[in-house]
Amino acid sequence: MRTLSHVAGFDDAPFQRSHRGDVLVVGAVFAGTRLDGVLSTQVRRDGINSTTRLIECLTESKYFAQLQAILLQGIAFAGFNVVDLKTLHSATGLPVLVVSRHAPDLAAIRKALLEKVPGGARKWRLIEAAGPMAPMVGVYCQHVGIDAAGAERLIAGLQIHGQLPEPLRVAHMIAGGVTTGESRHRA
Repeated sequence: MRTLSHVAGFDDAPFQRSHRGDVLVVGAVFAGTRLDGVLSTQVRRDGINSTTRLIECLTESKYFAQLQAILLQGIAFAGFNVVDLKTLHSATGLPVLVVSRHAPDLAAIRKALLEKVPGGARKWRLIEAAGPMAPMVGVYCQHVGIDAAGAERLIAGLQIHGQLPEPLRVAHMIAGGVTTGESRHRA
């Protein structure tokens, strides 16, 4: 398999628990180990537009022609705005990897979605359709459009300053810094 070197990693910005409305999502575009650009969009808190917004953000950007993969820090942004991984992959033609430091508590997620979130049953079906998160080079990953060995090679090649792939680490830092005035927490 060829080496994938042009990758966009997305993470959402921090928001207050009481916040309703749109939440910033930042994409860090990498060419190998170099930050090549920054993308941004907004998605509705607990909404249903994250997949559409990511597709628009990517396909309308000047970076799209060179991109070879998409990384997401979690399958949902802005609370429970769940990304449809298969639709994102199909619309962009790019492999999609969801990466997390820890295995998700699926029982708690299912309970919250089905009991507290409008449209939660549909969102839960998207999470189930994405398949299980598998341990992979120190993180957990779901992947569409790339096999497990390729996903593992891609993540390992982007683990420059810790376990989290560099595009996700940088997107996290930018989103936090832009929203709160400085980045904080572990990235």
